[in-house]
Amino acid sequence: MNLPNTITLARIFLVPFVVVVLLTTRLPYWDVWGVSLFLGAALTDLLDGYLARRRKQVTTLGRLLDPIADKLLISAALISLVQLGLAPAWMVVIIIGREFAVSGLRSIAASEGFTIEASSLGKGKMVLQVAAVVGLILARNHGDWIPKVASLLLWAVVLVALASMAHYFAEFWSKIDSSIKYRETRRLLLRERRRLIMAELRELRRLHKIKTQRRRARLPKIGSVEGPTS
Repeated sequence: MNLPNTITLARIFLVPFVVVVLLTTRLPYWDVWGVSLFLGAALTDLLDGYLARRRKQVTTLGRLLDPIADKLLISAALISLVQLGLAPAWMVVIIIGREFAVSGLRSIAASEGFTIEASSLGKGKMVLQVAAVVGLILARNHGDWIPKVASLLLWAVVLVALASMAHYFAEFWSKIDSSIKYRETRRLLLRERRRLIMAELRELRRLHKIKTQRRRARLPKIGSVEGPTS
C-alpha cells in the first residue's frame, strides 16, 4: 500500500456516501452537496494517477483498483440519477454495459497474455461522464439552459462509449487473432520438429540394426570350424 493506492481506495469508500447524498433530495443545498462530493471523489482519479507517476509508485494493485473505482463511482451516480428520474434508463444501461464489456475483454486479454491499453476515447469518456453527472444534478433545481446542456453531454457520453467500445473490440480481435495464429504456428512447428526427431530416431535404429547384422555376419558360426584330428 502506498499513497496513490490509498487515495484510490478512498474513492471506492466514497461511493456509498455519494449515493446517500444524491438520494437524499430533502437535504438543504442538495445540489451543492451532491456536486461537491461527486467532484471530490472524481478528482481523486487525477490525483492518484499524478502521484503514482510523480513518486514512481505505479503498482499492479493500483492498475487494477483504479478502473474499478472509476466504474463504481460513475455507475453509482448514474443509477442514482435514474432513480431520481434525471437520466434515461436506456442511456445508463448502454454506458454501464459498455464498462462490463470492456472489463470482460481486458480479463480475456490478460488470460491470453496481452493487455488492452486505455484509448484516448476512453479517457475522454470519463471527462464527459463527470460533466454529464454534474449537469444532471444541477438540472434538478435549475430549469433554464442547464438541463439542455446536461442532456447533450449525456448523449455525447453514449456516443463516445459506443465508439470506444468498438475501438476496444477491434483492438481485442486484432490481438487475439495474432495470439491464436502465433500459438497455431508454434504448434505446427513443434509438431514438425517432433516428426523430424522421430524420423531421425527411426533412421538411427535402422542403421544400428544394419550394423548389428553386418557384425554378426562377420562372426564365425559355432561348430563351423573343425577341430584338430588325432
